[in-house]
Amino acid sequence: MLAAILDSPRTPLRIARVDRPTPSPGQLLVRVRACGVCRTDLHIVDGELDRPKLPLIPGHEIVGIVEGGGSERLAAGTRVGIPWVGRTCGTCAYCRSGRENLCDDARFTGYDWDGGYAEYAVADERYCFALPDSFDDAHAAPLLCAGLIGYRSLVMAGDAETIGIYGFGAAAHIVAQVAQHQGRRVFAFVRPGDDVGLSFALSMGVAWAGASDAAPPEPLDAAIIFAPVGSLVPAALRAVKKGGTVVCGGIHMSDVPVMPYEALWGERVLRSVANLTRRDAEEFFSIARRAQLRTQVETFALTRANQALDALRSGSLVGAAVLIP
Repeated sequence: MLAAILDSPRTPLRIARVDRPTPSPGQLLVRVRACGVCRTDLHIVDGELDRPKLPLIPGHEIVGIVEGGGSERLAAGTRVGIPWVGRTCGTCAYCRSGRENLCDDARFTGYDWDGGYAEYAVADERYCFALPDSFDDAHAAPLLCAGLIGYRSLVMAGDAETIGIYGFGAAAHIVAQVAQHQGRRVFAFVRPGDDVGLSFALSMGVAWAGASDAAPPEPLDAAIIFAPVGSLVPAALRAVKKGGTVVCGGIHMSDVPVMPYEALWGERVLRSVANLTRRDAEEFFSIARRAQLRTQVETFALTRANQALDALRSGSLVGAAVLIP
């Protein structure tokens, strides 16, 4: 099969033909139809997440068709999604308390084993999901991480009526739609000078959009930070009301600068989101159907995986990049 392979961090992916994977008991063999390009993939390629299996086929926003190892739940021919969380132990205190996203023995797709930048992938059947028919392959792919992490971040923000979103990319444009479906008002923050991002945010129906170094027109109940920029943490804390919550939705962020305690005081809450649970997926896909979410994607041939990563790295993408084998 054709695949895009990371041989070592901070080097371009190598496009090559490799052996098709063979599923082990309990795994599905999936013919990949589309794979989203997530910022986590970029962190892996750029060496910011520093313990990947090497060589590695990245990718964990996988949409494909079951071709082998099917189960009663997901039979051959079923269209499935494969997310970031590929396996958990099921027995630790985190798993037993419904927090499998924090499992110390978790394994991750496109990090601990090969992912979806390829024509075929294998995955643990228990961590795959049937996908709503209302999304075609390319538009479903970003739901598998950007959508899921965005949804979990929104849940962590509580019942906030006004929500600021810092970094208006793949996750933000999905979660903004969920928030508005729930009757909330969304305030979008983009990089200073990013007129394209500003227009994109406004096209998604947000109540206000402006530069990330600007104050919102009114204090916020909560804020979610998707941009991997630590300096946004104190800015977001200052933007929320007393008692408000700031959620860091990324897996990696540059250092948070020293800030005065006053920025946190007033019972403001700062928290992170780590991975996702299968329950998150069940809840999110149900909302995705009801809310008729629409994803903005730019597709790239699998052979152009490096160009897709470059577009994400430079900030030139509008929405999400998706590879098509």
